[in-house]
Amino acid sequence: MKKTIYEILQEAAPGNRVSQIFDIFLISLISLNVVVLVVGTVGEIHQVSPEAFQIFEIVSVAIFTVEYLLRIWSCTSNPRYRHPVLGRLSFAALPVVFVDLLAILPFYLAVIGGFQGADLRFLRVIRLLARIARLSRYSSGMRTLARVIHAKGNELLTVIVVLLVLLLMASSAMFFAENEAQPDKFSNIPQAMWWSVITLTTVGYGDVFPVTILGRLLAGLIAILGIGMFALPAGILGSGFVEEIRNRTDMPKVCPHCGKDILHSTSSEQG
Repeated sequence: MKKTIYEILQEAAPGNRVSQIFDIFLISLISLNVVVLVVGTVGEIHQVSPEAFQIFEIVSVAIFTVEYLLRIWSCTSNPRYRHPVLGRLSFAALPVVFVDLLAILPFYLAVIGGFQGADLRFLRVIRLLARIARLSRYSSGMRTLARVIHAKGNELLTVIVVLLVLLLMASSAMFFAENEAQPDKFSNIPQAMWWSVITLTTVGYGDVFPVTILGRLLAGLIAILGIGMFALPAGILGSGFVEEIRNRTDMPKVCPHCGKDILHSTSSEQG
C-alpha cells in the first residue's frame, strides 16, 4: 500500500491512470488557490463573503497537509529513502518537498502563533509564492529551467559576483562625484546604490540623476556597462537551453534493438 501511494503521489508514470487523475486534481486545486489568493486581495470581492474564502483556505490546507504527510510516510518505499528516519529527513529536505511544506506552514503559524499585521502579510506572501512554485512540479518547462540553472550555476554565480562588484564601484564613484552637488540624493554610498541599481538594470526611473559633468560621464559609462553585463546571464541561460534540448533530441535514451538505456550502457562499458 505504501508503494502504491508513493507512486500515485509522485509525477504520473505512463499508464498510471490513478496518478494522472490525482495530478490533474492537484494542479487544479493549486491553480484555484493561486486565483483565490490573488482575488482575495481585492477588498470589494473579499467583503462579499469572507467566510467562503476562509472555508476554502481551511479545506485546501487540510488536503495539502494530508498529501504532504502521505508523501513523507510513503517515501521509504523508494530505496533511496528506505531509512525510516534519515530517509524521510532527506526526502523532506528536497527543494520540491520543502516547497510543499511552505505552502501549508504559514497557515499553521498564523493560527498557532497568533501572528498579526505585517507578520501575517509576510506569511501570506510566502504562502502565495510557495503555491505558485508547487506548479513547477508538474511543468516540464520549469523542470528544464531548473536543470539549466543547476548546470550553469558556476557561470551564473560568476556573473552575479561581477555585477555586485560593479554595483559597489558605480555607487562609490557616483557618491564622490555627486555628493557635494546633491547631498540629499547621494548622501552616502548605500543611498547611491539605488541609482546604481536602476541604471545598471536600464530601468532609469529618473527620480535620481547626476547633475555634474563628471557624474554624467560616469552615468553614461555605467549605463553602457549595465547593458553588457545584464546580457551575460541571458546568453548563459540561452546556451544552457540549447544544450539541454540538444541532449534530449540528438541522443536516443533507449536502444531500439535491445531496449537498454544507451547512456547507462555506454558508461558501464567504459567503466
